[in-house]
Amino acid sequence: MTSTTLTISSKTYSSWSLRGWLLCKMAGLEFDERVLSADDPSTRAELLLLSPSFLVPCLEHDGTSVWDTLAIAEYLAEIKPKAGLLPKDRAARAHCRAISGEMHSGFANLRSALPMNLKATHPGFKVWAGAQADIDRVVSIWKGCFIAYGGPYLFGAKPVVADAMYAPVCTRFDTYDVKLDRDCADYRDLMLHHPFMQEWRKAAQSEEDELEELDVEF
Repeated sequence: MTSTTLTISSKTYSSWSLRGWLLCKMAGLEFDERVLSADDPSTRAELLLLSPSFLVPCLEHDGTSVWDTLAIAEYLAEIKPKAGLLPKDRAARAHCRAISGEMHSGFANLRSALPMNLKATHPGFKVWAGAQADIDRVVSIWKGCFIAYGGPYLFGAKPVVADAMYAPVCTRFDTYDVKLDRDCADYRDLMLHHPFMQEWRKAAQSEEDELEELDVEF
């Protein structure tokens, strides 16, 4: 046991839990997990996109409680500066924060039309116009980063905060068979095969809790 705890919910469905967990792993922070039951009404509301999450992820470290994924990211960047969660260059840091913030507050159509579900596959899934506009914006962000910083991650040779923020989108693109060009498909696959993502996915596969609302056949 450590004195640091990260509270999360379902590894199958919770994109925000994945983001917070990835950030902690990327920072090299040792922590214990506290997993909230999907039967909890507040947890179910968060997973079904019926309310914002005020419970997960929540990091308790050194007597400090930090919730909200971006707040956790900034906190980890302060206490683990050598982890390089933010780019060294000031302009790149600003860019990283901007696209992370855009993911944090936007893409509502993408979230609702393509909910995160690591146990599902939907080949040939029909993406409607509202969600497609969000997908197009994500692709534009990614391609702009590849041009500016050279890849293979969004800001160069190693993953940073922005990669953690867009990691659940990579799972959605995989689950719903979203068609991507070569550069974006390569980035999606790079993220999906990252050891931390593989660890998370393996744990998700062993979860017993299921949400029937998110397991329907589309």
